[in-house]
Amino acid sequence: MTEPTILVLGSGSIGTRHADNIEALGARADRVSLRAMGQDGVLRHIETADAQGAVIATATQLRLPLVTACAARGLPVYIEKPLAYRPEELAALYDALAPISDRSMAGFMMRYHPLLPALQEAVQAAQVYRFDAEIGHDVTQWRQNWSFAESYAALPEGGGVLLDLCHELDLAHVLFPDSAVKDVLSLGHSRFPGVDMATQIELAGPSVTGSVSMDYLSPVSLRRMRLRGQSAAIEVDMLASRFTTYRPDTAPDITEKPFERNTMFMDAMRDFLALIAGQAPSAAAPRVELARLSCEKIATAWATRSFTGTIEKEFA
Repeated sequence: MTEPTILVLGSGSIGTRHADNIEALGARADRVSLRAMGQDGVLRHIETADAQGAVIATATQLRLPLVTACAARGLPVYIEKPLAYRPEELAALYDALAPISDRSMAGFMMRYHPLLPALQEAVQAAQVYRFDAEIGHDVTQWRQNWSFAESYAALPEGGGVLLDLCHELDLAHVLFPDSAVKDVLSLGHSRFPGVDMATQIELAGPSVTGSVSMDYLSPVSLRRMRLRGQSAAIEVDMLASRFTTYRPDTAPDITEKPFERNTMFMDAMRDFLALIAGQAPSAAAPRVELARLSCEKIATAWATRSFTGTIEKEFA
């Protein structure tokens, strides 16, 4: 059988990663630059290309016409997170996705973290009633030869830390699907109006309360969770791929899993190629028809941010 050709729309770092992974998995990546071709040129290419699917890794606010064009051809899509950041735009995107939603995926690659299945079991066993998740890094040190001020992250529409680091909100949804966004507090920067540099999201459900925090400021990279249950307390380090369970009168129980970041991206793309081939993906696959509630939480959180102050930080 001929290996599929996948359009990769977007030539930034994440689009390049997806294209490289597609080729490593034996398929062909048709790399398409929106900047070089313009939107009209990309839309014409979608209409005529010999392709079996598409990865959409453009700026978030540019995606709806691309998704619409792919759906018109029946091409399944893999859409980078977040799918959209305004509730009304997310609804329009899902309307466009309807013909292909059962074969399309959202780019929530953290669902492939090797620690997550064991963590889900631990959350249920401990009867967790409180969770706190956080992710942070110094955005000025993010990548070599990369400028925050010149990137998508510095845009008031589609930028900011909540959207950039929304994986933690998706993980909170996976672990606590009945939780809902209750309050969102953000700190901005005078140079970048409307761009959140640090955000805390409060969530609550019928039997759990919690928070998700993300920032561009932490001097060291971190990705952690603290979970409190009726029978155990759990401390999670997602970067170290380890969590420790504390119970009364027993020694701490440490769970560790081997972890390599690109493996998550590879596993996600492997599932997308399976969907294109009409095969069943893994249980982790965030198919768009099953990821809508998580996407709605992200859009709701972004739309309801309350800027309570500003931080001072130098940006080149």
